[in-house]
Amino acid sequence: MPIPLSILDLAPIVQGSNASEAFRRTLDLAQHAEKWGYRRFWLAEHHGMPGIASAATSVLIGHVAGGTKTIRVGAGGIMLPNHSPLVIAEQFGTLAVLYPGRIDLGVGRAPGSDQKTARALRRDPSAADTFPEDVVELMDYFKPPDGPERAQRAEGAGGPERAKRVEGTHHIRAVPCAGQDVPVWILGSSLFGAQLAAHLGLPYAFASHFAPAQLFPALDVYRREFRPSAQLAKPYVMPGVNVFAADTDAEARRLWSSLAKVILDLHTGRPRRLAAPEEGLVEALTAEDRMIIDSMLGCSAVGSPATVRAWLKRFIERTSADELMISCQVFDHAARLRSYEIAASVRD
Repeated sequence: MPIPLSILDLAPIVQGSNASEAFRRTLDLAQHAEKWGYRRFWLAEHHGMPGIASAATSVLIGHVAGGTKTIRVGAGGIMLPNHSPLVIAEQFGTLAVLYPGRIDLGVGRAPGSDQKTARALRRDPSAADTFPEDVVELMDYFKPPDGPERAQRAEGAGGPERAKRVEGTHHIRAVPCAGQDVPVWILGSSLFGAQLAAHLGLPYAFASHFAPAQLFPALDVYRREFRPSAQLAKPYVMPGVNVFAADTDAEARRLWSSLAKVILDLHTGRPRRLAAPEEGLVEALTAEDRMIIDSMLGCSAVGSPATVRAWLKRFIERTSADELMISCQVFDHAARLRSYEIAASVRD
């Protein structure tokens, strides 16, 4: 049986376009993904990025879920330190009522923004320090009040003081939320997230599509330290990969050049919208450019259907992944659809 494939989308605003068109294309992609057999369609929270329109993540999740029928839709993820757990529980509880059995909630502790934007979000610089207890508090809003179990989970995640704080929220109800079926995932790119997901018995999504450095150590820690929970009996990992698939290797490399430019612009502190592919860019990259790009895009399948099939097969064998989350930032919408269609057709 081939492992499931899922999609991570950022509702990209490409050069010469706008947010309205980005949302139309995102929904169109989700509808095609549903037809091609993808399991999930996730959207990511980013702020202050000129080429990303998914800042109001829960709103966009509702838009996509409302325009599809069976595919799971969720956050990949919500940057929890930017929000109170209660507000996120209310938002995703509402989504679960509207679209029962189809909503996922992946949470991470990164800001999803630069420092100035973080201040505009009223994010406390130390907010990430309470991420473990915030995850526990968030999860408990989805359950009826159950007394000491809440504190026990919090103590396992962060010690007695954190347990005390979570126990203090015992009387608060997130409406509508309690009893709703919203699986919580931990997202991460380091050993911290792996350890937390393992200790809480949650599925783990690793952001290897842009931060591959600690992929294998993190998967090892997660599997070794995993504790079964009410949500999950055994470890479940979903690494992220970039896939740029086209009818030929040369065309796939041309499509990939758009994202390569984005990475180089980010490295110099000049985030821009996704631009059209640039002929000759790949060949013109310096050794330093390649090092920068490889450090972020090392987990990328770029090529024809046969090339992508072989790459995915090797990656799945090396990681023993239970599921793959695919990202594909391509300038032309038709070419992006074709890339995802190829990926769905070549999975083993």
